[in-house]
Amino acid sequence: MNNIPVLPLVGMATGIILGLAGAFGGLGAFLLVLVLGAIGLLVGRIVEMGEVDLSHLMARRR
Repeated sequence: MNNIPVLPLVGMATGIILGLAGAFGGLGAFLLVLVLGAIGLLVGRIVEMGEVDLSHLMARRR
């Protein structure tokens, strides 16, 4: 049971929720759900790991 990939399921659920918000609530509802989802992701990462490392998201120039 531990071999089930979770991230694709979370991504699919997020896409469905954003699609429904966009279809039934318009652009404002879509953006609200998107922003609140990003905030929830950050809070979840902080609770899970104790800190958030965003350095891998930044492009490094060499």
